Amino acid sequence: MVAVLVVVIVFVVGLLLIVRMYNGVVRMRNQVDQAWSQIDVQLKRRHDLVPNLVAAVKGYMGFEQQVLTDVTEARAAAVAAGAAGPGQQAAAENALSATLRSLFAVVERYPDLKAGQNVLSLQDQLATSEDMIRGARDAYNAAVRAFNTAIQSIPMVLMAGMMGFTRREYFAAEPAAAATPTVQLR
Repeated sequence: MVAVLVVVIVFVVGLLLIVRMYNGVVRMRNQVDQAWSQIDVQLKRRHDLVPNLVAAVKGYMGFEQQVLTDVTEARAAAVAAGAAGPGQQAAAENALSATLRSLFAVVERYPDLKAGQNVLSLQDQLATSEDMIRGARDAYNAAVRAFNTAIQSIPMVLMAGMMGFTRREYFAAEPAAAATPTVQLR
């Protein structure tokens, strides 16, 4: 009788530990998903600013049509990559950042455009967006690190695959995109 009671208690305690581990990993997975949604919000904000920027500089930059085309195509690729996962999204966003840097470099050659209030405002909004994206990316990567560590640590590693938990991908920025570009249009 005592042996049966001990076995039942061990079984119940073991089951409770498994439930607790599972719930903890589910909580971490949800934090990763929530952090990704914050990145998505900030990226959409930036995507919405790009057409306004292109429209603001278009009239001045008649001879620089290729730069505007590149920015427009990079934005479209970034929007399309949204459903492809963090790795492809990061690559597309890094390409968009590079084309925006080239656009601002060209804007430097146009004094009237540099002084334009619309362009200055859009540049400030883009810089703010970049900062917000960086913060959201850091939060996402921290959540991914915690989740990946949890599912790769003993004893969860023994059960993670069976429970449907798979490693998540980081949202990595290119080295040049790690810092907010400082473009002086004034």
